[in-house]
Amino acid sequence: MSRQLRTEGRPVGFVPTMGALHEGHMSLVRAAIVECRPAIVSIFVNPTQFAPGEDLQKYPHTFDADRDRLEAAGVDYLFVPEAGEMYPQGYRTWVNVEGLSDRLEGRVRPGHFRGVTTVVLKLLEIVQPRKTFFGRKDAQQSRLIQQMVQDLHLDSEIIVCPIVREADGLAMSSRNAYLSADERRGATVLHRALDGSRRAIETGERDALRLSAAVREIIRGERLAQMDYVELVDAETFEPVTRLRGHCLALVAARFGATRLIDNLLIEELDGKFRTTL
Repeated sequence: MSRQLRTEGRPVGFVPTMGALHEGHMSLVRAAIVECRPAIVSIFVNPTQFAPGEDLQKYPHTFDADRDRLEAAGVDYLFVPEAGEMYPQGYRTWVNVEGLSDRLEGRVRPGHFRGVTTVVLKLLEIVQPRKTFFGRKDAQQSRLIQQMVQDLHLDSEIIVCPIVREADGLAMSSRNAYLSADERRGATVLHRALDGSRRAIETGERDALRLSAAVREIIRGERLAQMDYVELVDAETFEPVTRLRGHCLALVAARFGATRLIDNLLIEELDGKFRTTL
């Protein structure tokens, strides 16, 4: 079907998801509907991106509500493959983006990005979208997908859309549903820490080490937060930087009880001036 749509000159927009849809997902869906028609959404809880001991078994499954929400939004097609279709018996082929997939999230979650890039490549080959939409909350994932598409000469433009936040600043995530009331309140420390960095940059701070140290101090002040990492990196290479230059990302990851959350601040140098986006 997707190949036929392409031959008819109809640009397919695609949003790959694992379901448990929230407003962050729906912002991607709306972007796809505005920019492309038809718009296709997939729901597939990809088992290969969960490391041993992670939350595959308890990952929220809300298919009926997700389907109704997508239908109300005007999505043209919903693609729901089975694990056995995506990974049939004897499956042995994997995609790995060298250099980008073994740090930060890749270091904390070994094998995670191999599962992500493999399933996204398979979905892109099946759906054949002109444009594919991801959220910036998963910044490292989005960058990996962009690199994979570039390196493999895939004919899909990767569109990275802004983070959608709750009223108190917490980045929307399907995993927020796991948080207790106390953990939910404590999790806002990630946004507060990054917002402190944003304000420091706006008043002239350019030293990445001082910015990172200040973020760590704020997160350590939250008793329910168990910090995984705070890094300030180049937005293309994900190499650590010591001083702001070009486009950078301030990345944070922490656990609140059994729930692990990530967030980031985008820092862009334009004509010698820095613009920050939470």
